[in-house]
Amino acid sequence: MADAPVLFFDSGIGGLTVLREARVLMPGRRFVYVADDAAFPYGNWEEAELRSHIVGVFEQLLERHQPAISVIACNTASTLAIAALREHFPGRSFVGTVPAIKPAAERTRSGLVSVLATPGTVKRQYTRDLIREWAAKCHVRLVGSVNLATLAETYMRDGFVDEEAVRAEIAPCFMEQDGRRTDIVVLACTHYPFLANRMRKTAPWPVDWIDPAEAIARRALSLLPRQDGTEPFSGAGDIAIFTSGNPNPATCRLMHGFGLKVENRARP
Repeated sequence: MADAPVLFFDSGIGGLTVLREARVLMPGRRFVYVADDAAFPYGNWEEAELRSHIVGVFEQLLERHQPAISVIACNTASTLAIAALREHFPGRSFVGTVPAIKPAAERTRSGLVSVLATPGTVKRQYTRDLIREWAAKCHVRLVGSVNLATLAETYMRDGFVDEEAVRAEIAPCFMEQDGRRTDIVVLACTHYPFLANRMRKTAPWPVDWIDPAEAIARRALSLLPRQDGTEPFSGAGDIAIFTSGNPNPATCRLMHGFGLKVENRARP
């Protein structure tokens, strides 16, 4: 099992925030990063079609790479498809990414919490169930951002972003009520931490931005046999796969910067 990789799956480059943490926790593990850029952005899909698409992609991924575990490093894909993945592939291990509503409810002092997510994650019943279970005593505002994931991709590829566009996307997160203010914003999309510094700069007041990346990586590690996280591997190294088969040069440079060799072919 020392050669079996940990597979990360996202609609784009957002899952790199989780991979970054996993590398610290699992220095002896080989990684396969899959960006489903052929289907990006997921918000343009009907739910049933997207669920079927993700399951179909994983049929190829699991057969080809035989991962020790698959991390769905995408809130939209997790809240929509992880149950279907576990049903279709009962012998495989999956770790999902869900909005960090429970820790937000535990940390807030004002009781005003915002969940910043894609529109798909915001409208999903899964998210509302988390609020009902863990944050019933808080006022939780769900903020669906149409453009923030794309802004994050642009920032990571090109090195700059329109700060006013970021400000406009995060503005609805900030509430004032009876002398209290929002004090926690949950980053419920793995793309968003890439813009954390720009969010802090453009926010109207300081808040605690909750990034679940480390918690996701720790959960993945906990499901691996202990020796798998420490033994050296003998494979060919870490790779990145784009389902389009045609990532742009700037994205390839970004992947290389994360120590990932890009495979330029469409088959996952």
